[in-house]
Amino acid sequence: MIPRLPFDRPGALGAPPELERLCAQGPVHRVRTRVGHDAWLVTGYEEVRALLDDDRLGRAHRDPARAARSGESALFGGPMGDFDTEQADHARMRALLRPHFTPKRMRLLAPRVERLTADLVETMERGPRPADLHEDLAVPLPIQVICELLGVPYADRERFREWSLAAGDVTDRARSEQGLGALFDYGLSLVAAKRRAPADDVISHLAAEPGVDDAEAAGLAMALLFAGHETTVVQIGLGVLHLLADRDQYRALVADPGLVPGAVEEVLRAPRKGGDGVPRYARVDFELAGVTIAAGDLVLCDIGSANHDPDAFADPGRVDVTRGAGAHLGFGHGARYCLGAPLARVELRAVLEGLTRRLPGLCLAVAADELSTRRDVLTGGLTALPVTW
Repeated sequence: MIPRLPFDRPGALGAPPELERLCAQGPVHRVRTRVGHDAWLVTGYEEVRALLDDDRLGRAHRDPARAARSGESALFGGPMGDFDTEQADHARMRALLRPHFTPKRMRLLAPRVERLTADLVETMERGPRPADLHEDLAVPLPIQVICELLGVPYADRERFREWSLAAGDVTDRARSEQGLGALFDYGLSLVAAKRRAPADDVISHLAAEPGVDDAEAAGLAMALLFAGHETTVVQIGLGVLHLLADRDQYRALVADPGLVPGAVEEVLRAPRKGGDGVPRYARVDFELAGVTIAAGDLVLCDIGSANHDPDAFADPGRVDVTRGAGAHLGFGHGARYCLGAPLARVELRAVLEGLTRRLPGLCLAVAADELSTRRDVLTGGLTALPVTW
C-alpha cells in the first residue's frame, strides 16, 4: 500500500513513525499526496540538497491542468509559472529582490529588530502568566519587521494575516484562491499609493524599477509579505519550543550568549513536519538513487527529514546548540536559496538573545506533548506556546 501524506505525528516535536520507517528504507519513496495524487518523497540529505539546486526540476509544469498536486493551496499546491520561461523569470525575480535582503542590509536592521523584540518581551513579562509566546512574540515580531521593511501599514496586520492564512490553506482551494486574490488586490493598492508618495521601503523601490508594472510589483511585494512573516512566525515558535523542551539547551544560552548564533542554526535544523516537502516537477526523465523519475512527476523534497539524516547530522533527534548545524537545508540550497534567510536569522537571534537575557527562567507551562501544530496551512506551526517563568 502506498503511504499517504500527511503522516500522523505524535505531538508538536515527535517525528511521524511512518516517516521514520520510510527514511530507514532509503532516500526516495513513492507516496500519495493529501489530495490522492502520486508523488516521489525524497528524504535523504544528499539527495534533497542536490535536487534543490537541480535544473532538471522546477515549479512549472508543461501541462498544468494534468499535473499532480501536493494540496489545495493556490500558492504551492500545484504548478506555478510558465514552463518555457521559468528559469529566466526566476532569475529576474531574484535580481529585483536580492538588493533588499543582503546580509549587510539585514545587519543594519538588527538594532531595530532587537528593540522591537525587547519591547514585546517586556510587555509579555508584565502580563499574566502563563503567557502565550506564540501570540505575544512569535506572531507580532515578524509582522512588524516585514511591515517596516516593505512599507506596509502595521494597522492592516489583521487583514493581511487573515488573507495569508487563507491563501496557505491546503484543504480548501476556493478559500485559498480568495485569500490569494485579496492579497494581490491589497498589493495593487499599496503599489498605487507608493507611486503617488514613494518612501524608503521595498515596495516603493519595486514600483520605481524600470520595466516593473503594477501587477509584477504587487505580486513580488505580497510574496514577500507572506513569506516574510508566516514562515518566521513558525520558526520562532518551534525554535523556542525545541529549546524549552530540553531546558539544558536554553540554560546553556543563558549561561553563554555567545552560543546564540549556533543555536539559531540548530533550531532551524531541528523541526520536522508530517512528511510534506518542497514541491518540484521533473522537467526531464532522470535517475535518482536507483529510481526513475519521469518528466512531469511531482517530487517532494522533504527538508525536515534531510536535516535529520544521521549520515549528515550525528544523533539528529537531539537538539544541541553547540552542534554546528550550518549545513542544514532549512533555507534550501543553491539557486533557490531563500532570499529572506539573512532577515530570518536576524529575527531568531534577537528572539533568543532577548528571551534568555530578560527571562532566564523561561519554561513551558504545559507538557510539550500537549502542544499541537496546524495541519491546514502550508507553513504549519504551533497553535499556541504557553510559557511561564
